[in-house]
Amino acid sequence: MAFLLRRLVFYMAAFIAAATINFFLPRLMPGDPVQIMFSSAGAELPPESLQALKLTFGFVDGPLWQQYLTYLGSIFTGDLGRSIKYFPLPVTSVLGHALVWTIGLMGTATIVSFALGTLLGIVAAWRRGSKFDVIVSVGAIFATSVPAVVTSLIVLFIFGFTLGWFPNGYAADPSLDPAFSLHYIGSVTYHGILPMVTLCTVLIGGFTVTMRNNMINLLGEDYIVMARAKGLSDRHVMLWYAARNALLPTVSSLAIAIGTILGGSLVTEVVYNYPGLGNILYQAILARDYPVIQGQLLIMTATMLIANFIVDVSYILLDPRLKGA
Repeated sequence: MAFLLRRLVFYMAAFIAAATINFFLPRLMPGDPVQIMFSSAGAELPPESLQALKLTFGFVDGPLWQQYLTYLGSIFTGDLGRSIKYFPLPVTSVLGHALVWTIGLMGTATIVSFALGTLLGIVAAWRRGSKFDVIVSVGAIFATSVPAVVTSLIVLFIFGFTLGWFPNGYAADPSLDPAFSLHYIGSVTYHGILPMVTLCTVLIGGFTVTMRNNMINLLGEDYIVMARAKGLSDRHVMLWYAARNALLPTVSSLAIAIGTILGGSLVTEVVYNYPGLGNILYQAILARDYPVIQGQLLIMTATMLIANFIVDVSYILLDPRLKGA
């Protein structure tokens, strides 16, 4: 319990520090969203409407410290304000709608990539020096070296434009009404194949390299030699002796990946025009939509901290030696 309380206090302080940066960062960006809206309207709005716009969106002139305290209070009450780009929708509604798409896409891609990457890393390390190891290692390093935007464009160009096997964008057929039906679910699955392939290609290499390196470092340990000397099968030694202990650092990589799930994949979602949190954040940055930017960054921060807290607890479960640390 003392360990959990110490970690909770640490992560709460980290969250407040991140929220403070989140408050000041958008305000350091050039441009005022209300001024941009007012300028784009041209002569259609009289000058006295500028103050009314500020009052509508909550941009009231006042000391910065007073705005900061109001901002902190709104975080813990769940009132993130109203979106400027999608007015009059509240920020929670804008992000909540995109959250469903991001969890479906990023969550599935992360789970699939972690499972396949971990398995490939285990087998490659166990067969170190074989053709399988060479192919997997080179492929994983190449996948992690190519930027996500390049992978997205290559996959889209080959399978979307050249071959025409899959749609070039959107999360579903725009002509269909959203409904819990096989036809609509099939359309969502069909439209999500290319973004899923892109994300898995980007993520799987990191999990593979991490697991392979961890496994190789453990194969010379005494308990591995003892397990083999006892006559245990290679599969049993590989999975229950080597892989289990090598999994600890990989869990940290999984926590980072989980923490980025609710942040969405900005590049992939923008390339495929996927209505997830990453695309929403990109549109909000272009529109200087401070409430949406702050709300999105808060979600990413909270998710990352929660994921790391779960990893701290899982370390105790995976390695009993840490209980006395």
